[in-house]
Amino acid sequence: METRTLGMRILLKILGCFCMWILVDAQMKIPPETVQQWASVFSVQLRDFSTKYSGSLLFQKKLKDVESIIKIAELNGGDLLRDYSEEIERMLGSKMKSVKRLAESAEDADLYHEYNNSLQFDYYNSMLINTVDEDGNYVELGGEFPLEENEHFNNLPVNTQQSNIQVPTNVYNKDPKLLNAIYNSEALNDVYISNFLRDPTLTWQYFGSSFGFFRIYPGIKWTPDTNGVVAFDCRNRNWYIQAATSPKDIIIMVDISGSMKGLKMTIAKHTINTILDTLGENDFVNVIAYTDYVRYVEPCFRGTLVQADLDNREHFKLLVEELHVKGEAKIKNAMKESFKILNEARMNGQGSMCNQAIMLITDGAMEDFESVFEEFNWPERRVRVFTYLIGREMTFAQKTKWIACNNKGYYTHISTLADVQENVMEYLHVLSRPMVINHDHDIIWTEAYMDTVLPNTKELFNTKAQSLLLMTSVAMPVFSKKKETLSHGILLGVVGTDVPLMEVMKLAPRYMLGPHGYAFLLNNNGYILAHPDLRPLYKDGKKLKPKPNYNSVDLSEVEWEDTDEMLRTPMVKGETGSITLNIRASVDKGKRPMYLINNYFYTDIAETPFSFGMVLTKGHGSLMFTGNVSVEEGLHDLTSPDLSIASEWTYCETDIDPDHRKYTQHQAVIRYLQGMEPDLECDELLLQQTLFDAVVTAPLEAYWNSLMLNDRLEPGVETAFLGTRSGLMRLIRYAGTETRVAKKFLTSSDKDNLFTIDHFPLWYRLAVENTPGRFYYYPVNDKGVKYVIATTAAMVSSGDRTAMAGAIGVQMSLDWLEKRFWAIAKQPSDTDCSNVEGVCPLSCESDELNCFLVDNNGFILLSKERNDTLRERQKRRELILSSCLAQSPRLCTYQSQQPARLFPKMTEMPCHTWVGRFFGEVDGSIMASLIKMGMFKKVSLFDYQAMCKSSHHHASSARSLLSPFYIILALMRWLFSNAVMFVLDFNLCGLWHSDYFVDAKAGYHTSHKQKKVEALQPCDTAYPGFMYDSSVREANSLIKCGRCQNSIFSTHCSVCKIHTPPSQALTTSM
Repeated sequence: METRTLGMRILLKILGCFCMWILVDAQMKIPPETVQQWASVFSVQLRDFSTKYSGSLLFQKKLKDVESIIKIAELNGGDLLRDYSEEIERMLGSKMKSVKRLAESAEDADLYHEYNNSLQFDYYNSMLINTVDEDGNYVELGGEFPLEENEHFNNLPVNTQQSNIQVPTNVYNKDPKLLNAIYNSEALNDVYISNFLRDPTLTWQYFGSSFGFFRIYPGIKWTPDTNGVVAFDCRNRNWYIQAATSPKDIIIMVDISGSMKGLKMTIAKHTINTILDTLGENDFVNVIAYTDYVRYVEPCFRGTLVQADLDNREHFKLLVEELHVKGEAKIKNAMKESFKILNEARMNGQGSMCNQAIMLITDGAMEDFESVFEEFNWPERRVRVFTYLIGREMTFAQKTKWIACNNKGYYTHISTLADVQENVMEYLHVLSRPMVINHDHDIIWTEAYMDTVLPNTKELFNTKAQSLLLMTSVAMPVFSKKKETLSHGILLGVVGTDVPLMEVMKLAPRYMLGPHGYAFLLNNNGYILAHPDLRPLYKDGKKLKPKPNYNSVDLSEVEWEDTDEMLRTPMVKGETGSITLNIRASVDKGKRPMYLINNYFYTDIAETPFSFGMVLTKGHGSLMFTGNVSVEEGLHDLTSPDLSIASEWTYCETDIDPDHRKYTQHQAVIRYLQGMEPDLECDELLLQQTLFDAVVTAPLEAYWNSLMLNDRLEPGVETAFLGTRSGLMRLIRYAGTETRVAKKFLTSSDKDNLFTIDHFPLWYRLAVENTPGRFYYYPVNDKGVKYVIATTAAMVSSGDRTAMAGAIGVQMSLDWLEKRFWAIAKQPSDTDCSNVEGVCPLSCESDELNCFLVDNNGFILLSKERNDTLRERQKRRELILSSCLAQSPRLCTYQSQQPARLFPKMTEMPCHTWVGRFFGEVDGSIMASLIKMGMFKKVSLFDYQAMCKSSHHHASSARSLLSPFYIILALMRWLFSNAVMFVLDFNLCGLWHSDYFVDAKAGYHTSHKQKKVEALQPCDTAYPGFMYDSSVREANSLIKCGRCQNSIFSTHCSVCKIHTPPSQALTTSM
């Protein structure tokens, strides 16, 4: 320990000497009053510019004028919860009724069908339809099958008058049993169409047959993979497996003795993986490998069962791949261990409390097991035993078959990899027999999942909210009702329909929940189905892909402030109630933290395993104002060319009547108000508020246009915009498309800045959390396109209540900001420089100074656009900070003679890449001092949905013993993390939330050629956020490094007492 301490001290001395050596000749002084003057002038100009071109004063005045005719009400969360949950129950109940009709029809068709071994029947094969041969004739099982694009089905070409059949490549499409079953299922066509007419919100309806075919409505063209193979088998889908069987406890026993080497072991591993794929969240599992001793593939799961969710299944698969053969097979001990686990689970009320089974995978069983079965399983035979004989040898077939048959199981022989799929599926039919015999038509609901099977669905990844790409399925088993086979328990298949979660969440309107409110769904396992903070996708290069654990994200991983599970526990139990939590939230991809007080309301959804929750933010989120105007007056303003409404919200239900699907929400609202579509079902309260907002905001259109016509527009002002809680937006483009920098801003692809089904625009959410009337400025760096947004909230009062009416702002280019700033941030040419050492007069445009503008979350708003790097200016520099543009602004003067950096790569970054980056990446020591002075507060945030490089989590624990160099690196890491903890935090800040746009090529040098990186995997991360503390009025600080010293002076700027933009920091560095 003494030697280690001495080594640390030596290293610190080396660092100190380096600072001292590099900092010899910088002696220049910059007067704080100079920077204060620059900041004051710039503050006034920026405020006047933002006010003028946004029209914020006019907006606030018009709201003031109507205060006498508005009402402000506090939302009752309990009432809203009841109304929305009842709507959801009605919707999901309608889907269950549709599925029941399909099941009844399928069973009746089978009941009256006589099997015909020579049946000749042509059906529409979804892969062959509309396919012609060389002579121009339709191929067999093809035929003409009209297809039309349908918006209701993701704009896929479909046939809503006919279903068709998909057959996997490994199933013979003319097998007599298959043809008879397909013929039977023809009766479903009429029910499909009838269901769709009854409930036009239905999406895909289907029947998965136990023979492997899949009948889908509406009919589609199925696209095989690049090898012409259709690998999709409906019997492997979760909805089929869950409906066909009850929940189950499974122990997989695999023989890894020496006789299993080579192909046998490969087949065995594939068999295990296939069994794991048949399990779901309601099942429990463990995997035991045996030779002459019992080995749990995961020692942490010794003696217990674990939930077969996606994470655990994938974990088992990785461990199974690492199995190696050795020794002699002794199966008796492994069998005893398996029975003990299952018996203890049953006795203690653990596991699924339903079916129990052991899956024995071996190439032979030589021992006598009768005593084991007599001790643990006979005569009740509560545990079924399924045996899978691996390999071509049949020597031990009789013994292996005896084990299965005497324990209510099933024996199968697997000699090739191609045999695995069909043979594994047999166990599902066995487990389904009690349900069939008893005719237990249990309806099941699946966990959330993302359908990537149908054509073109991947295109939705870039156009829809991530959390709402998911769907759930409701399914029901179909049994044979024939008397002669009733005792055999024959499962015919499973019927089901998909329910997009986006349609469910539309029943909780966004406008009622407010800017930071939201609704969410979870199942009885605590896993999220829908939540605005659920991020099921990650970016791998240029492609968006589902995360490995995207549908097993627990509520506690998103609502991570619920540390005592006071929210999760009652929701999992299906209880009704409410709770209030103090929340550390974040916006702008996790970069901007904020403190909120959230009121949570929750209840169960009847006849489903789901619970529904909703959040209202305390304060403005729970207050809503309403106004009333005539339809004629509002309709006139609603048709203005600068006005739009939220396209993803439901103002009028256009999906009920197929004739209405051609209308956008804006078109539907106008036609309804004009009396042209009286049959439309519309949200009257939302329409009333939209009309009122259209009238109140109408003067802004004339104001903006007058600026364009009568005023000489300043180059750089590009777009003015406003939004209201009703989802109404107005905007004007001051600059044309050719000259506009932010071409994507407020276009249909700019989801972050639009009203969507799961969030309000970013600029709206930032504005309402800041003082109304004061502008909030923040930089945007959209793939190299950089601009600045200024936004502020507008409020309205009635009696003693004040509600947020909307947000208004202006978007400007960086060029304008720079020109104004450079023109101000300079001393006059006639400055007296006689007693000044160094550069005089001072100017941010000079090579000796580098100037920054930093927002109130510590991100760089403006920096000098030069190609030289910071390293070239390290020998002589001086930094002056000013936050005069803050809510309670103060001036900070920082004189630095310390050019050293802990992260040299960052110092080599060209200055033009700094806009939008965290200031701590440029100089963590300054940021640390600002926090120490109290100007910024550090907020600890957590992300339990992050994606990290796998190497970070699988490093060898022995590496530190094998590599002396690693010991040195570990020592340096310890020193850096303790001696300069702040700097580490800040410089790593650029990587804190890579999962929001996680890219396998992410790194500091985005403009440089990237190196190949490792695969990403789910991980948990903690990262810092920063908030400006407006309560600090004045502060002083010193930064010491050996013999070098940096001084910071902070004081209040009186010019900022009038209406000013929000927290900004002016930073100049040399």
